[in-house]
Amino acid sequence: MPEKQSKILVAVTGGVACFKAAALVSQLAQRGHAVQVVMTPAAQQFVGTATFAALTGQPVATDLFDSRWPLGAHIELARSHDVLCVAPATANFIGKAANGISDDLLTTLYLCFTGTVAVAPAMNCEMWDKPAVQRNMKQLRDDGAQIIDPGEGWLSCRTKGVGRMAEPDTILKHIEKLVG
Repeated sequence: MPEKQSKILVAVTGGVACFKAAALVSQLAQRGHAVQVVMTPAAQQFVGTATFAALTGQPVATDLFDSRWPLGAHIELARSHDVLCVAPATANFIGKAANGISDDLLTTLYLCFTGTVAVAPAMNCEMWDKPAVQRNMKQLRDDGAQIIDPGEGWLSCRTKGVGRMAEPDTILKHIEKLVG
C-alpha cells in the first residue's frame, strides 16, 4: 500500500482496451489512491461513465466546459492531481499531444498538467508500426512523458502483434513508482 494518498487522474481514450482501464481504476482505488477519471467521447462508446463513477466515487470529467469546474475542468484537474495516466492512449491522442494540439478536454488538460504524465499506448499493430506514430512516441518521451510500452499479443482486430495495452497490474506498479 502507498504511504500517502496520491491523487491520480486516469484519462481514458477510445479503444477496446477501455475495459482494462476500468480494472486499473479499481486497483488504484483499492490501493488507497484518490482517482478521478477523464473520458473522451470515443472512450464513452466502449465503457460508460457510470462504470468509472462507481469505481472512483467521483464524477467523470467528459467536457471542457463542465460547470462543476468553474475555472475549467482542464485547469482545476491539472492543478489538483499528482499524476496523469492516459490508458489506453490512442494514436489520435498521442499525435495531438506530441504536436501540442488542444481541441478537447483531455488534450487541453495534458497541456496544462505540470505533474508526472504516464502514457500507456494501445492500438492496432499496423498503426503502432507507422513511422508517424513512432515519431510522436519519441516526441512524448523527449517531452518527459513516462511511456508504459504496449505488449505483444492478441489484438481486437483478430491478429497478434505489438499494440496491446500493458496489463493493469503493470500500469499500477509504474504509477506507484512515480508517486513513491
